[in-house]
Amino acid sequence: MEEFEEIDFENILNESFGMVTEELNVDDIKETAENTVQKVFPILPVRNMIMFPQVITPITAGRKNSIRLIEEAQRNGEFIGIISQKNSNIAQPSEKDLYTVGTYAKIVKIIKLPEGNVTAIMKGFGRFRVKKMIQHEPYFKAEIAKLKDTLPKSEEFEALMENIKDLAGKIINIDPNIPNAANFAIKNISQPEDLLNFICSNANFDIASKQALLEERHLQKRAEKCYQLMHDDFRKLELRNLIHQKTSKDLDKQQREYFLNQQLKTIQDELGNGAESDADELRKKAEKLTWSTEVQEHFDKELSRLQRQHPNSPDYNVQRNYLDFFTDLPWGIYSKDVFDIVKAEKILNKAHFGLEDIKKRILEHMAVLKLKNNMKSPILCLAGPPGVGKTSLGKSVADALGRKYVRVSLGGLHDESEIRGHRKTYIGAMAGRILQSIKKSGTSNPVIVLDEIDKIGQGIHGDPSSALLEVLDPEQNHSFYDNYLEYGFDLSRVLFIATANSLSSIQSPLLDRMEVIQIAGYTLEEKIEIAKRHLIKKQLDENGLNAKSYKLGNPEIRHIIEAHTSESGVRSLEKRIASISRWVALQTAMEKEYDPKITIDKIDEILGIPRPKNISEITGVPGVVTGLAWTSVGGDILFIESILSNGKGNLTMTGNLGNVMKESATIALEYIKAKYGELGISEEDIEKKNIHVHVPEGATPKDGPSAGIAMLTSMVSSYKNKKVKPHLAMTGEITLRGKVLPVGGIKEKLLAASRAGIQEIILSEANRKDVEEIKKDYLKGLKINYVTRMKEVIDLAIEK
Repeated sequence: MEEFEEIDFENILNESFGMVTEELNVDDIKETAENTVQKVFPILPVRNMIMFPQVITPITAGRKNSIRLIEEAQRNGEFIGIISQKNSNIAQPSEKDLYTVGTYAKIVKIIKLPEGNVTAIMKGFGRFRVKKMIQHEPYFKAEIAKLKDTLPKSEEFEALMENIKDLAGKIINIDPNIPNAANFAIKNISQPEDLLNFICSNANFDIASKQALLEERHLQKRAEKCYQLMHDDFRKLELRNLIHQKTSKDLDKQQREYFLNQQLKTIQDELGNGAESDADELRKKAEKLTWSTEVQEHFDKELSRLQRQHPNSPDYNVQRNYLDFFTDLPWGIYSKDVFDIVKAEKILNKAHFGLEDIKKRILEHMAVLKLKNNMKSPILCLAGPPGVGKTSLGKSVADALGRKYVRVSLGGLHDESEIRGHRKTYIGAMAGRILQSIKKSGTSNPVIVLDEIDKIGQGIHGDPSSALLEVLDPEQNHSFYDNYLEYGFDLSRVLFIATANSLSSIQSPLLDRMEVIQIAGYTLEEKIEIAKRHLIKKQLDENGLNAKSYKLGNPEIRHIIEAHTSESGVRSLEKRIASISRWVALQTAMEKEYDPKITIDKIDEILGIPRPKNISEITGVPGVVTGLAWTSVGGDILFIESILSNGKGNLTMTGNLGNVMKESATIALEYIKAKYGELGISEEDIEKKNIHVHVPEGATPKDGPSAGIAMLTSMVSSYKNKKVKPHLAMTGEITLRGKVLPVGGIKEKLLAASRAGIQEIILSEANRKDVEEIKKDYLKGLKINYVTRMKEVIDLAIEK
C-alpha cells in the first residue's frame, strides 16, 4: 500500500472551521511552547497529495515503516514532517526522491482500518525546509528549518483574494465533482492565508504546481500563481461544459457516430478550426528553412489552399501531406565539405586496397572544390565486375568529403514514377526515390550511390532510365522537377556515384552524361592484402571469434585464391574464409582441439577438392587453344577446340555461339583456304576434311569478335596436327586480308590470364596503348607479344 489523498470533502470542510464532532477536538490541537522546542522531526513521505498549513487532511498509510512512524509520533506527542514524493511510482523512496519543502503537522486522530492500514487525520501548522536528514531507518528523521510566510498588507492583495474567492465559487458551481458545502466553507474563512491554503490544498492542480505554491514564501506571489492556475482550470471546465451542451441531445445507437464527430468538430473549432493550427505548425517549420522568394511564394500559395479546405475533406489530408513533405526537404541546407585532402586519402586507402583511379579522381574533385569553393558535382559511374568494392566505395567517398551518404538501389526498377514521383492527386502518391533520399539525408549535397544502374528495366509505366537523364545531367539537375513536388529542386551539388557491371545495357544518352571509371579486378597480391586487412577480421567478428582463433598466412590465402576461387572481385574469397571461420567456430563450440594455424591440407579438407591449376594438360593436344574473354563479371579464359574428319571441307560450329563469333570462324577458314601454301597445309586436307569448331560450356552464350585469332590458330593446329605452345593465350579480331585488329577489355583479360597461370599472351599491336595504361605489377610474370598479321600469330603459337 502507499500513502495517498482520500478525502471525505464534507467532513474536512466542517473540521476546518470548528464544526467537528466532539471526538475530534481540533481546537485543542495547538502549537504550544513545548512543541516548538522539537528540533528533530520524523518525516512521512506521501504521494499524490501536498499538505498545506492550517488544513486538516486524512492520510492513509500502508507501509510498515510509515505506520510505525505515525504510532510512535502519537505516542510521543510529536509533530510530523509531511513531504511529497517527486515520483509517485516509487514504492520505497530514498532521500533524493523527496522534495525538500513540506508541512509539519500534528495527529488529530488515528483510525485503524480492517485490512491493516492506518488512516491518520492530521492538522497542518506551518511550512519547513529539510536542513539535514539524520536517520533513514526504520523511517526518516530530519533536522528542519521552519519557514515563515510574508503576509502583505495592501489593497492589491485584498482585491486579489476577493477575486480568488469569487472564482472559487464559480468553479464550485460548474464542477459537478465538488459538493455545495465547499461554497459555505469558503465564505466563512476569515483569514486570507487560511483561505489561500485551503484552496491550494483542495483545488484540482497537479502535484508539481501544488508543490510550487507551497514553496512560495510571499503570500501575494502565491496568491497570484494560485489565481492563474484557477483561471486555467475554470477555462477547461467552461470548455468541457460547452462541448457537453453542444452535443447533449437524445442520442440512440445510430447517432453515436454522429455524436463523436460533433464532439471532434467542436474541439477543432475551439482550437482554431484545425486548419489554422496545422497552418501555424507548417509556418514554424518554414521559418527554419532558407529558400528563395519564388519557393516562398509557392509555399504561401499552397498553404492558403490548405486553409481554404475543410479539415474533414479528403483533399485536406492530401494537401497537408504535400506541405509536410515540402517543408521536410532540406532547402538550402548544405553540409560543410571537408577539404583535408591528406586525411581523405588516408580514409580511402584504409577502407579500400587498390582502386587507384577512383581514389585519384575523388582527390582531384576535392582539390578543385577546395580551390574554387563551389562547383557542379561530377556524375561518376564506377563500372567493373562484382565484388570489387564499387558500392562500398561510395560510403568511403562520403566519409572522406564529410557528407551524408544515401544508397538508392535501381536493380529491377521498371516504373518511371519511382524516379520522378507521382502526381499528388493520385491515391497513395509519393515523391520519387531521389527526393526521398535527399529528405532522408537532411542535406542538399549528400553523396547518393545509384546502385546497379545497368539493371534498370522498362515496363508499362514508362522508362526509369530515361527519367534519370535529367537527374544525371549537370546542366539540368539544378532544377529537377518531381511530379509530386511540382517545383524544381536543386540537385547540382549532389555527388552522384552510379555503379554498373556492364556498360552495354546502359542507354547511350545516359552513359554520355556520366564520367565512366573502369574498375578492373584485383591481382593476386591485392587479394591477399584485402583478405589480411579486411576479410579475415570481418569474418572473425561475424562468427564470434577472436584474432587468436586461427591464422592464415600468405601461402594459405594464395592457395585459397588459386585453387578455390576464380573471380575478379573478392566475394568468393570472402565466402571461403567464412567457411573456414564457421569450421573453427564449430570446433570451438564443441570444445574439440585443433591447430589454430590452418594449413593448406586443412583448407582443402574444409573447402573440398581444389580445381586443377595446370591448363597445359588441357591444351596439350593439337587443335586446342586458350582464348581470353570479357564477361560482365570480369575477364575469363575459354578453350577453343577443333577436330578434322573425312568429308568435303565443310565447317561445323557448336558451343552456343553468337553470329559474330560464327562469322569469325568462317573468316578464319576462308583465310586458311586462301593461304594454305604459306601456312604449310596440304590442299588435299582442306578439300577432303571436314572441320568442327567447338567452344566448351555450351550452356553459356558466347559472342564477339575477340576470339578470331584463337579460332584461326585452333584450325591451323588441327590441319598441321601440331600442338599449340602450353601456357599461351590470345585475343584479337581477324580480317579476310589477314590483319589482326584490337579488342576491348584488355585489363580484365590479362588479369584472368594471370589467375589461370598463363605465361605468354598474343595481342594486336593496336592494343599496346591499353597495356601501357595498366600498372606493371599487374603484368608480373606475363610475356606479351604484339602482332599485326595472322601469319605472326601462327609462327608464335604453333610449336615447331
